[in-house]
Amino acid sequence: MTVFTIGYEGLDIDTFMSLLAEHAIDTVVDIRELPLSRKPGFSKKALASVLNLSGLEYVHMVDLGCPKPVRDRYREDGNWKRYTQGFLKHLTTQAHAIAELSDLAGSSNCALLCYEADFNFCHRSMVANAVSKHCGAEIEHISIEGAKTASPAGRQLTFA
Repeated sequence: MTVFTIGYEGLDIDTFMSLLAEHAIDTVVDIRELPLSRKPGFSKKALASVLNLSGLEYVHMVDLGCPKPVRDRYREDGNWKRYTQGFLKHLTTQAHAIAELSDLAGSSNCALLCYEADFNFCHRSMVANAVSKHCGAEIEHISIEGAKTASPAGRQLTFA
């Protein structure tokens, strides 16, 4: 079992959909707390519509989004280590959501969605790591370059 991640920064909706098809994604799991975007096609309703029209499922898991106070503090100070600590603290309270996502990943080829292109600086990597720890899933990060970056099951990415 593999859980995929994808960030839509720098992508248009057609390129995004092509990347999903290339990786045989069945379900896009939106883990933005607020699934809004200034980029055409990436707000919740528009994205769900285009995915559904292509035969893909859209699931929004608000509990796995980064809480506003953590995001706001990061905008103010740019301290990634503090952001990581804040989000991981939040994630420890989301065991039910991680279990639900793990079950979904076991039955569907899922991609965790957020904005940032670089998975090393996005909470989706921390969510993927939690899923991996919960169920042993491999992690694969989808990028525009087409280079697939995999993390072995159980291996934690370093966020310092």
